[in-house]
Amino acid sequence: MQNSKQSSFTNGAFFSLISASLKGISQVILIENALTGLIILIAIAIASLPIGIITIASALIGTLIGHAGGADQKTVKQGLFGYNSVLAGIALSLNLTGGQRWIIALAGAAVAALLTAAMMHVMRSSGIPVLTFPFIAVTWIVLLASYHLGLIKLSPNLVPQTLSHWKLSTIGHIDWKDGLVRGIGQIFLQDKFWSGIIILIGIFCAGWKLGLYTALGTVIGWVSAYMLGADITSINLGLYGYNAVLTIIAVAAVFDIRSRFAPLTGIIAAIVTVPITAGVDSYLLPFGLPALTMPFVLTSWLFIGARKVFPKL
Repeated sequence: MQNSKQSSFTNGAFFSLISASLKGISQVILIENALTGLIILIAIAIASLPIGIITIASALIGTLIGHAGGADQKTVKQGLFGYNSVLAGIALSLNLTGGQRWIIALAGAAVAALLTAAMMHVMRSSGIPVLTFPFIAVTWIVLLASYHLGLIKLSPNLVPQTLSHWKLSTIGHIDWKDGLVRGIGQIFLQDKFWSGIIILIGIFCAGWKLGLYTALGTVIGWVSAYMLGADITSINLGLYGYNAVLTIIAVAAVFDIRSRFAPLTGIIAAIVTVPITAGVDSYLLPFGLPALTMPFVLTSWLFIGARKVFPKL
C-alpha cells in the first residue's frame, strides 16, 4: 500500500514537471497551455531533432530551477521560469558552433531562469512584465563573450559589419507565402515553412482569438515592412513578422486589455515593431548580433507602460 502511494506521488510529480515544462514552451508566445507547448515542440523537432531536444531540456532546466529554488509553485506550474530558458537554449545552439555549444546552451538556459526570477522581483512593483528580456541579455552576452573566450565559438553567420558597407536590397522576388508563415516560426528561431504552420495550429488549439491575432500579426509585420521598403531577404525570412506577432498578442490579448480599444492598440503596436526592428538591427550591425525579440520587448513595454497612465489605450 505504501509503495502504491509513493508510486502515485512520483507519477504525479513527473507529469506535473512535464506539464510545467511544456507550458514553459508555450509561454514564449504568452500562452499557458501544455498541448500548445507539445505541438510547438513537435514543430521544432521536425525541423531539427537536436534543437527539439535542447528545447525540452531547456524547459526542464528552467522549471526545475524554479521548483528547487522554492519559487511560488503556481508560477512554476504556469511555465513562467521556462520560456526564457527555452529561447536561450535554442538561440545559443543555433548561433554557436562546436560540440561544446550544447553545454553552453544548457548553461545559458539555467542563467536565463535565474535572471527571469531576479527581474520578476525587481519589476514586480511596476506591473510591467519581464517578457523575453532575460533571454535576450543572456544570449547577447554569451555571443559577445566569444570574442574574448576561446571556448565559445561564434557561428560564421554572425559577421560584424559597418553601416557604411551595409547595402539595402529592396529589389528581388517577394515570397509572401513563405514570408508570412516564417514570421510565425521565427518566434522560435525556425525558418522552415511547415514548422510555422504547425506552430500556428498549436496556437489555435489554445484559442481561436490567439490564432487570429497570430495570423494578423505576421500579416501586419510583412505588409508594414514591405511598405516601408525593408530588405527583401529579411521580409522573405519572416524577420519582420515574429516581433509583430508577439507584440499584438501581448498588447491586444494578454496585458491590461480592459479598454475596448485594446485590439486597435495592439495593431498599432505591431506596426511600430517594424521600424524598431530596423533600428535595433542597425544598432547591432557592428556587433554581428541578431535582434532576437528586443523589438517586441521595447514596443510592448512602451504600450503596456503607457496604459498605466492612459488606461483607455
